Amino acid sequence: MNRHFRFVVSPLLEVNDVKMSFKYKTKEVVTVQDVSFTVNRGEFVTLIGPSGCGKSTILKMILGLITPVSGELLFEGKPLRDTNPRIGMVFQFHALFPWLNVIKNIEVVLESFVRDKKERESIAKKYLKMVGLDGFEKAYPRELSGGMKQRVSIARSLSVAEDILLMDEPFVGLDVFSAQALREELLDLWENPELPPKTVLMVTHNVDEAVQMSDRIVILSHRPGRVIGEISIDLPRPRNTRSSEFYEMVDRVITTMSP
Repeated sequence: MNRHFRFVVSPLLEVNDVKMSFKYKTKEVVTVQDVSFTVNRGEFVTLIGPSGCGKSTILKMILGLITPVSGELLFEGKPLRDTNPRIGMVFQFHALFPWLNVIKNIEVVLESFVRDKKERESIAKKYLKMVGLDGFEKAYPRELSGGMKQRVSIARSLSVAEDILLMDEPFVGLDVFSAQALREELLDLWENPELPPKTVLMVTHNVDEAVQMSDRIVILSHRPGRVIGEISIDLPRPRNTRSSEFYEMVDRVITTMSP
């Protein structure tokens, strides 16, 4: 049975003809060229492509950390020029503050939005429970496994991601079992209409992961990254990653990616 009951209403994020380059000595190196795609409200979209094709660069532009050379980014139809507090980010590695315990690592990102200390603590506990870490509030990052650290990172991002969650290869540093468990837990959170994240944009180079998690996959070429295909994944959820239909979809993505 398909557990995905979200109703896609309108584009939340629009990336229109975006180009990004940087100077190397006397040359201009183009990393992203004329990239356009949308992310609809309530949708799980994945960017996939070879290493160096600009996937992470696109996320940085959406976050407002870098500015494109040309093109535009729209959030709810308005230009996205600066950082947006309603966008959360899960990085490839956990990026926790080692001198803060688990709950303080989450509270620190809430300080700009929630003035009351008790309310911040309550919110942090709520999201720790969502990712299965209630009881570890006072633990320090050095006392946690890699999977647990990434859970804290996800909880921290969820606490501020009112509208959209960006993820930059969030499972790449984990063992196979921890990665799969986290994928399933994140999908459970996303499929619950009462909980964030409502919308997700993920970057990965793992085709199986993209097919398992996504509503739609945007495929980028080798550098400079261009959109060379979009594939809608209409397999029912939860997805059987051993079914022939799943493997057929994986093969379709790989074929599109191949030169």
